[in-house]
Amino acid sequence: MTTTPDQRRLRLLSANIQAGSSTRRYSDYVTRSWSHALPTGNKRGSLDVIAQLAGEHDIVGLQEADPGSLRSGFTNQTHYLAERAGFDYWSHQPNRSVGRVASSANGLLSKLEPVEVADHSLPGRISGRGVLLARFGSGREGLTVAVAHLSLGATSRRAQLAFIAELLSDHPHAVLMGDFNCVPETPEMEVLYKRTRLQPPKICIPTFPSWRPQRAIDHILVSADLGIDGTRALPAANSDHLALALSIDVPAAALR
Repeated sequence: MTTTPDQRRLRLLSANIQAGSSTRRYSDYVTRSWSHALPTGNKRGSLDVIAQLAGEHDIVGLQEADPGSLRSGFTNQTHYLAERAGFDYWSHQPNRSVGRVASSANGLLSKLEPVEVADHSLPGRISGRGVLLARFGSGREGLTVAVAHLSLGATSRRAQLAFIAELLSDHPHAVLMGDFNCVPETPEMEVLYKRTRLQPPKICIPTFPSWRPQRAIDHILVSADLGIDGTRALPAANSDHLALALSIDVPAAALR
């Protein structure tokens, strides 16, 4: 795909980083469960590997980034990755906390300065899910990037996707990335395709589990008039999800 002079190519990455924990087989969810509550298991080393990957991109959406609880050694992992990977702009949205033992957040890393960042709580049977929304460029034609981590249950996902569709319905240049916990053709996803300009992915790549990918549940959805190139899955250190990357061509006017 060739980028024209009136377009700008942006490299995007979406990664569920599992708070820097390591999961290499299903049994690890039991035998290594302690690593989800304690600051052990070389999480800092995993973050450094993720930072190297993130630094090759312009905008990165993170899921399950610890905002600073016991298991991360009280490190805000989004901030840590921004500094290690050379991002000037970062934001995070803490969503779920188990005391001060384990917390989880959506995160955004960007080499472009957003004009606005907002976070919204998502509906669901169990609270603790959210969507982080960033706008680049001025006016309605600007680029909007949303980062979300959806629920496991279809009923909650349906309500969450309807909420996100309402947020993005008036944005012609939009990107929604994250861990959807469902494949793109599930019935609840239809609300996005009908009420926004987001399109189903042209290439569906399995991302979970990372050691033997079988399910395509991590997605970067892009508006119809934004060009897409180079979709691929990449290891996010030892997370149980592969990261998903692609490039988009955005009208240069949308970023002014």
